[in-house]
Amino acid sequence: MNTAAATALAESVDGEVILPGDDAYDAHRDIFVHKGSPDVIVRCHGTEDVRRALAFARAEGLRVSVRSGGHSNAGLSTDNGGLVIDVSPLNGIDVVDAGRGLVRLGPGAQWGQVARALQEHGLSFSSGDTDQVGVGGLLLGGGIGWTVRSSGLALDNLVAAEVVTADGRVLRASADENADLFWGLRGGGGNFGVVTSFEVSARPLPRVHFGSITYPASEAASVVKGWARAMREAPEELTSHVQIFPSFGGDPAPVNILVCYAGEDATAASEAIAPLVELGTVASKDIALVAYPDVLDQAGELPPDWEPMVRNRFVRQCGDEFVDALLTGARAFDNLFVELRSLGGALNRVPADATAFAHRDAEVMLNTAKLGPRADNEAALPELSAFWAALAPFTDGAYSNFLSELDADDMAAVYPPETYARLQAVKDAYDPEDVFSRTPRVRPGTRA
Repeated sequence: MNTAAATALAESVDGEVILPGDDAYDAHRDIFVHKGSPDVIVRCHGTEDVRRALAFARAEGLRVSVRSGGHSNAGLSTDNGGLVIDVSPLNGIDVVDAGRGLVRLGPGAQWGQVARALQEHGLSFSSGDTDQVGVGGLLLGGGIGWTVRSSGLALDNLVAAEVVTADGRVLRASADENADLFWGLRGGGGNFGVVTSFEVSARPLPRVHFGSITYPASEAASVVKGWARAMREAPEELTSHVQIFPSFGGDPAPVNILVCYAGEDATAASEAIAPLVELGTVASKDIALVAYPDVLDQAGELPPDWEPMVRNRFVRQCGDEFVDALLTGARAFDNLFVELRSLGGALNRVPADATAFAHRDAEVMLNTAKLGPRADNEAALPELSAFWAALAPFTDGAYSNFLSELDADDMAAVYPPETYARLQAVKDAYDPEDVFSRTPRVRPGTRA
């Protein structure tokens, strides 16, 4: 890399250019879980900084990664070598029109910050479920949050975006401007450019009924089957997760059901949640009316040598046979976290081809995280692959934001053939040289 050019870049941007050996390097090289050693980090303070960083990367032949919140399960927001465009300083939150719920967000804002800012206006936005995750990566991949059944994916509420493309153009993407790019941004990840601001539509929702119901491990099969049946009939205001934590060699963990009712009406919330409190022997229950920001989880620190292996698939029908296969397979591991997320409602009403997120007919999403060091998880790959193979008859499609490996099978699941072909056309139009390859990757047709 040309150090004189790097010095010139540092003098031309409003943000920071950080190189190996600089005092700030160690503070910005790594992301959550993953370690990195990029050649250059550019902490961008504006759209022009992004343009200059991209021009520098292309001139120097450096691979480009983009970081907003730094929570990429696949480690895509840092690199070994290459240039990281760090948009975390672009963290503005501007309520443009509270009456219409129109909000402008910087890609580096974190969802906890967004939720607290919107709370002051009586608004909320269906983001993810973790406080520190950044706006950029989540919005471009999907956003399956606590009001997904009543207001859809986060990307379903995207109104427009400002995008810096590989060739340095600054474009507005919306239903009326660069509509092909707007379609691709909603589910196609960062394959087409660097988004420097989003306009989203928030909704009035100051408080929700949120909490947990716990059942003993011995009743897992009947509870999970009953949960699936109950959620088919549940009002759209209710979203729910089932969580089964690892035993780590001890006694099996209880079944934990999380619930979020989008609304303040105590009677309606109680009626909606009631079927989930009648699934077996309740070990504990703690549900309360809380401010929406309080439902967002804090991403805790993992042991320093851990690198979880995360995988997911969508399940069109969460039937009894699937539940039996899931629980039987999961019992073979003592360090596998299992989660089922209820879908349906507003998410399912969007046509499959309306956005690049095509998986609109699923009843639930299954997530697993194999915990522990990378070497141990790789050693267990044959068993983990057999577990997922047993579930294959019941699953279809995947969610890119919750994948740690992004292998060929995963990517084929994320983008069905028709979706991929359309994304490839968008890639050809906006990034034919594949500058943005550190993504859930869509390859240009000219390079396929």
